[in-house]
Amino acid sequence: MNKNYDHCLEMLLEHEGGFVNHPDDPGGITNLGVTKKVYEEWVEREVSEQEMRDLTKEEVAPIYKRNYWDRCKCNSLDSGVDFSIFDWAVNSGTGRAAKALQRIVGATEDGAIGPATLALVSNHSPEDLIEEIYSQRQMFYESLGTFDTFGRGWSRRNKETMQASLEMMD
Repeated sequence: MNKNYDHCLEMLLEHEGGFVNHPDDPGGITNLGVTKKVYEEWVEREVSEQEMRDLTKEEVAPIYKRNYWDRCKCNSLDSGVDFSIFDWAVNSGTGRAAKALQRIVGATEDGAIGPATLALVSNHSPEDLIEEIYSQRQMFYESLGTFDTFGRGWSRRNKETMQASLEMMD
């Protein structure tokens, strides 16, 4: 349906930022939003902290494409809906983002977006989907025990994602 990956990746990387290793973040060492564990799985070997510090956009782009964008079938979603799902998938897992979309459209919540989910998605306006994804995501964040630590940033990211998604609608 669309080819927004490059644009969505640019916006996503603004949210993800650079190198971090926050003691309260279960992801541990992370750069450009890619955790050390995810990067090690991608390159099929252990990596050093310095390698993580040196990651580039070119190195992480294919990880985001295959592990998140493609897994959530973002190319089959309307402009804006694709970014809302992609950003949430990266931040909280593809299964969580997919199940939320399925819940919103009345599909079976199995965490795998397929033809049945996409057919139901097509019955909803992109604007309504984006706004409901925002609401579901915010409720999820507020339910987490680490909301006091990370909630302000998550809420800002969620709101920025919704606003950017609404601006992207065809």
